[in-house]
Amino acid sequence: MSVNPENSVHAIQRAIAYLKSPQAIRDRCTQLFELALDGQLEHFEVNLDQLPRVAQYVSDITLKTYPDLKIPFHSRWRHFEVGDPFRLDNFYTQMRSLDKRESVRASIDLAVVSVLLDAGAGQTWRYHEAQTGQVWGRSEGLAIASFHLFCSGAFSSDPNQPLRVDAKALRDFSLNQLAAGFQVTASNPLVGLEGRLHLLQTLGEALERSPHLFGTDPARPGNLADALEQQAIPSTNSNPSTQRILKAESILAAVLDGFSPIWPGRVAVGGVNLGDVWPHPALPQSSVGSNLVPFHKLSQWLTYSLLEPLQQASLTVVELDRLTGLPEYRNGGLFLDLGVLRPKHKAVTQQQHPPGSSVIVEWRALTVSLLDRVAPLVRDSLNLSASDLPLARVLQGGTWSAGRAIARDRRSDGSPPIQIESDGTVF
Repeated sequence: MSVNPENSVHAIQRAIAYLKSPQAIRDRCTQLFELALDGQLEHFEVNLDQLPRVAQYVSDITLKTYPDLKIPFHSRWRHFEVGDPFRLDNFYTQMRSLDKRESVRASIDLAVVSVLLDAGAGQTWRYHEAQTGQVWGRSEGLAIASFHLFCSGAFSSDPNQPLRVDAKALRDFSLNQLAAGFQVTASNPLVGLEGRLHLLQTLGEALERSPHLFGTDPARPGNLADALEQQAIPSTNSNPSTQRILKAESILAAVLDGFSPIWPGRVAVGGVNLGDVWPHPALPQSSVGSNLVPFHKLSQWLTYSLLEPLQQASLTVVELDRLTGLPEYRNGGLFLDLGVLRPKHKAVTQQQHPPGSSVIVEWRALTVSLLDRVAPLVRDSLNLSASDLPLARVLQGGTWSAGRAIARDRRSDGSPPIQIESDGTVF
């Protein structure tokens, strides 16, 4: 999709900047949400009377998982921890030979490559972890597989520096390497394998295109820490030399700036590929991009996953709730399975849908709006403030786990209530 050439350059630039912002995500999702409340969407209606039920379900799971209410951020690091408390300990032991700055870079390298390989694995794929004998599927399996690939040095072009991800290694990465690392066989297929390889290879190219973010010799994701550190401002606390402040939106902006070239060509405005942004027929085409709904799910997931490494760099990330909830199938499935969202016709749940279909765009948009509305109810139930339980912790406590739990309760295989045709680059 492209825009009318009669639109001014300035209007196009403003539209691009806006569509890359979390404010645009909320604005456009709210537009569809309000249409749903008025009964004007094609595929879904909303029953807000069921929202307290969802909040209680989420609160109960949060208390069961975190009885002390010390809830961490929703990030890739939670998946690295599952099933083996020593997995990350061994990683940190490997990093003891690195200085603090290099260990931060290594942590970011790991988070970036793992998040980009995180799109839905399908229902049958499994990863057998030789170190523990445990078998994992879905997000945990993808995380653990990518974790061991990283620790083996597979993403580094220098055998003497295995704990890094660099452009050359990514550009040279092969389908056979990826299949072997993820234990893919004819009897253990992984959805979107080729799409994941394309992401890795184009990531290598993107790193080299943005030296202001990823440095040179080598260009690597971890150098993003240095670029973000330059954007931080001094804290006003009693010891400002040890902590500097960085806005969460600044991290997302850097992620979208640096990684936008890797996404497959979808919607473009002014020749700029926008990534996880989709048109919806219910929105008017009254100005540049006015019919587009941005989500930036993987980019926000990556932003959340960079919080802990950046804290290691003595940065305090603020305004977390400027980011949005993640519009993916666990959060979306929670609202559908518990009756807040109701399909208007059988095809919604009985057919597979591509990610750009109006069914999926509606589902994701309504999920973003509903996450904003359920979060205060969860906080009230747990007697926590917004600063104690930002959205990044509501998701972890939280809505993602609740979505998985209700899916297992409703369907024996734990699959989401709506089936999505995935190419390994969106979910």
